This record gives sequence, C-alpha cells and structure tokens, in this order.
Amino acid sequence: MAWARALATGRGLALTLPVLWLVLVVVWELTCPLATDDSMSLRIATCAAFLIALVFLLHAVRAGAARELSLVQEVADAAQRVLLRPPPPRIDGLTVAAAQLCAGRAGASVGGDLYEAMATQYGVRVVIGDVRGHGLGALGAVAAVLGSFREAVHDEPDLGGVLRRLERALQRHLRERARAEHPASRADAPDSPLAEEFVTVLLLEIRPDGLVLALNCGHPWPHRLCGGAEPLPLGDPLPPLGLFPLPAELPARRCTRLLPGEALCLHTDGAEDARDRSGRFFRLQEVLARAALDTPLSPAAVIHCVQRELLRHTGGQLADDVALMVLRNDRVRVPAQPGAVAAARARR
Repeated sequence: MAWARALATGRGLALTLPVLWLVLVVVWELTCPLATDDSMSLRIATCAAFLIALVFLLHAVRAGAARELSLVQEVADAAQRVLLRPPPPRIDGLTVAAAQLCAGRAGASVGGDLYEAMATQYGVRVVIGDVRGHGLGALGAVAAVLGSFREAVHDEPDLGGVLRRLERALQRHLRERARAEHPASRADAPDSPLAEEFVTVLLLEIRPDGLVLALNCGHPWPHRLCGGAEPLPLGDPLPPLGLFPLPAELPARRCTRLLPGEALCLHTDGAEDARDRSGRFFRLQEVLARAALDTPLSPAAVIHCVQRELLRHTGGQLADDVALMVLRNDRVRVPAQPGAVAAARARR
C-alpha cells in the first residue's frame, strides 16, 4: 500500500544520518591513530561525538514512531468516516442528525459504535449499536454489521429477518478473524480470545403512520422527545449479538407512535455510564428534557447540547465511546376534507 511504503521510506531516512554518524565515530575509534592518544581534548571530543550520535539516534527513533502513529491514526479515521457516514438531513419525512464522541485514550480515537438510517419500502429502518472493545479490532465488526444492515433492510420484510442477517454477518467476521489471528483455535472455542466478542444492537422501523417497531439486543432503549424526555422502558432486551444464538421467534415490539413534531433520541451506553471525578453518573434524561424544550425541536441542536454537557461533566475524559442519533417526525398529517368524508360515507 502507498501509505505503508511512505511510512517505511520516512523511517529509513530518519535513521540514516544518525546511524552513519555513529558508524564514523566507531571507525574513528578503531582505525585512527590519533584515537590512541591519551590527551584530554581528544577524549572529550570523542565522548561528545558519541553523545551527539546517540541523541540524534534516539530523536530519530522517537520522531519515526510519532509519524507512524499519526499515519496509522489518519488511515483509521478515514476508514471510520467511510463506515459511519453522516446520515442525510432528511429521510422519508424524518429530520435526522447523528454524531459520535470517542473515548479519550492515547492513539484510540477510533470507536466501536455504529449507526445508520435508511428509507425502505417498509418504512425508515434504523440501527444503532456498540461493539465490545475499541480501535481497529472493533472497526472490523462495525463494518460487518453495517454492511449487512445496509443490504438486509431492503430484502427482509420484517425486523426479525434483518436481525438474523446481522447475526450471521457478525459470526462470519468472528470466524475469519479467529482464523487470521489464531489459526490453531476456533472462534467458538471457550479459550478463544474472540469467544467473548459481542455487539449490542437496537433496530427500529418507523412506518409512514408514525408507528415505531423495535428489536433490541442488549442496547439502551431510546428516549421520546416532546416538550421533555420520556424513556421508553419496554422490558428486558435480548442478549447482545455474539453471546448466544437468537431465539426461534423474533416478534418486533410496538415501541411508540411518533407524532409530527416529536422525536426519538437513540444513544449508546457510554452516555448513561459517563461519570465525573466524583463518580456521579451523567444525567442524560435531564439534559435531553432541557434540550427538548426548544421549539421547533432541532435534532442537531439536541446532539450538540448532549455532547457539550457530556464533555463538561467528564472534564473532556470520556471512559467509553458515545454515539447519538435523533430522528424527528416532520410528516404533515393532512386533515380530511368534508367532501371526502361525505363521499366515503356514501360508498359505505
């Protein structure tokens, strides 16, 4: 790859001059007749040459490692931007906004959260999820789940079928990763490092009449925003994908009916689990309630408000990635005309 060749070339150039200087000093000590002179000035000059060579060599190694980390980070960030592409501002009558905050660890700005919203013949279908772990290892699972979702939502008539497609895609990814990283073991073996890999997933289907159906695998339930913030506790979710097989029956739950002007806020557990220095949890519902007071409710403004308060609460040091998605129903309900009502009654 081009970035790998550039990385190797830059590293070689950074080390060439210090190594050559160190070789010249060693050759001087071994071959030059003046090196056997016991005069103090030559000893000082020789020691200074060695020290200069050593300092330059250490600086070159450190600078090369920093450049390598920066280049790898740029590649990872570019890959994540392709996977977590920003949703269009409007999808089939819904105004949509989404964003992500990555945990503040050195060299780990690549997160394991995922989200997507797509218009289909069955309604607007939405996924939000959280892969166990962070960095490039989690990015492969994100790609597998999102790639499967983007195809399955158009092919499967119900959410249960979509969820089964996501499970199969994740299992294929884990098997391939196990073969690549640990050829002697299986992904489903108890001692395999991938045996505890899992993904929490929330699937929603928002139909044209505002009815919202849901399937939840270990993910936080959304909040309904309408002059405040109302959590939607719909019972215990299914286990996360990857831990246990899905049950034989996967009926979607009736989540709520989203009326025009109302919104749903989807989030990963990093938003509710964030703590300040005193150990107090972030009060997500209170922040959402304040943000939902604005009229008209703006999905982008809600996300900006939550992110700002999250960073303020944690002092900018998030312990886990946070993904947010807000969808507002902008479909206008057209009132029935008197003539149309009379015609319908006459037909009956």
